[in-house]
Amino acid sequence: MGFQHGLSGLNAASKNLDVIGHNIANSSTTGFKSSRTDFAEMVASAIGSSSGSTSGIGVSVAAVSQQFTQGAINSTGNSLDLAVNGDGFFHVKLADGTQAYTRSGNFQLDKAGNLVTTDGASVMGYPIDPLTGLTSSTTLEALKFPTGQPIPAKETTQITAALNLNARAENAAGDPTATPPIPATPRATYGTSLEVYDSQGIAAPVTMYFEKTDGNTWNVFTSLDPAAAPVGQLIFDGSGKLVSGSPIAMTVAAADLPNPNVNGPNPVADLNITLNLSGVTQSSSDFAVSKLTHDGYAAGELNGIQISTDGTIMANYSNGVTRAESQLALAKFSNTQGLSSIGGNNWVATAESGTPLYGTAKSGSFGSMISGALESSNVDLTAELVNMMGAQRAYQANAQTIKTQDQVFSTLVNLR
Repeated sequence: MGFQHGLSGLNAASKNLDVIGHNIANSSTTGFKSSRTDFAEMVASAIGSSSGSTSGIGVSVAAVSQQFTQGAINSTGNSLDLAVNGDGFFHVKLADGTQAYTRSGNFQLDKAGNLVTTDGASVMGYPIDPLTGLTSSTTLEALKFPTGQPIPAKETTQITAALNLNARAENAAGDPTATPPIPATPRATYGTSLEVYDSQGIAAPVTMYFEKTDGNTWNVFTSLDPAAAPVGQLIFDGSGKLVSGSPIAMTVAAADLPNPNVNGPNPVADLNITLNLSGVTQSSSDFAVSKLTHDGYAAGELNGIQISTDGTIMANYSNGVTRAESQLALAKFSNTQGLSSIGGNNWVATAESGTPLYGTAKSGSFGSMISGALESSNVDLTAELVNMMGAQRAYQANAQTIKTQDQVFSTLVNLR
């Protein structure tokens, strides 16, 4: 039996050295999780024998357990590098269609605009409707960005303005009978302008003028033509708060657009715009515009990507637009130890791990994402070197067991 003990010990120590060597070799691998060798005693007993009749016959490797402790997070400065701080795995789809999970977040964009890992696996997430900023589907999709062609232009449909109208202003018509006479106020005195975009992304100027008519009432014009009718009227209460007149519907005729395609087949249509003037006030301060925005934009090329702590991917375009394009998915398991490693920093689900539970960063018990950083390997090199020395001694001691048993056996064989 002595040979059995020694051989089992050699096998176990050899396996332990393999695991330790694998940990040391991957001490600099992004997102790597170290493993530990778990040993179990082997015994032999006869059927019906008492507990005192069992005898030990060596050792076996019960399991090689992965240690999913958090690795250190190191800043890289690359906006596409991601680290998960807490629970959760990135979900990726390998080239052969395998659904896999990883803690390695060194992502990149390929020439087609796909967000991929270093070995070309597609990173999965939830698409976001750029118009609403809301998740447009609960089905996971491979994330892709428009790198090969610009995003299309968006026609302006709404203008939002926040400004103050001077409460000390006289009625625009003036009063020639007053002493001294009060002259008429030119319409351009209280005006502001901005550029909006038609359906083809060509900029067109829109100007708004405000004329005080009586007391707390102002007419809104979009033209300096004396014959032009107002597009709306703003009415304020005694404290200068707007009580009526917003929103205002206005139209920019296609003929007034600086677009050469307003004639011919399929001409550019009129611009129908809603003026949101709910932020307009009337006070004793001078006329001043504090906000003037609209929802249209020209076509634009992708300039860069930023990722927030909840995994929302914000894309920056050359036309000045920054919008949410998608949100990265995270997965977790009821038994993380049951995941099976397939190499390349990837794991796959098994019956022991259970089915993945999908979600997003910072929701429920999922961790947060840190952009511009990577999670280091959780290997403790000092501890591994100490473990290696122990495994080496165990191997040598088991070899000595076999050597000693051989010497004893030889003594018995050579008895005369």
